[in-house]
Amino acid sequence: MKEISLLLKLVGDAPLFKIIDFLIENKGLDFTKKNIISAAGISRSTLFNYWDQLERYNIVKITRKFGKTKLYTLNATNPLVKNILDLELAMVKTVMDAASKKSEILVEN
Repeated sequence: MKEISLLLKLVGDAPLFKIIDFLIENKGLDFTKKNIISAAGISRSTLFNYWDQLERYNIVKITRKFGKTKLYTLNATNPLVKNILDLELAMVKTVMDAASKKSEILVEN
């Protein structure tokens, strides 16, 4: 079973967040919509219910086209996406700090 990300633990596993979380985990890589559907664990109709929002807010961008196929990636230059990435980074730091303090206590005893 796949471990749930910190972001999904915070915001819940709504389909929109699953899509964004997948793109964050694979930042810098590009995918077809079919790839995103499969990897995010959502249905085709669910992706298309949320895709307009992802495009409207420039969360995704097209990286390449060949024929009718388009590849998409996370738009890391978008201020909204930058804030989401900053939030995830802050969450990781918080968890790491807590784990570090916990291990320090165990070492001291």
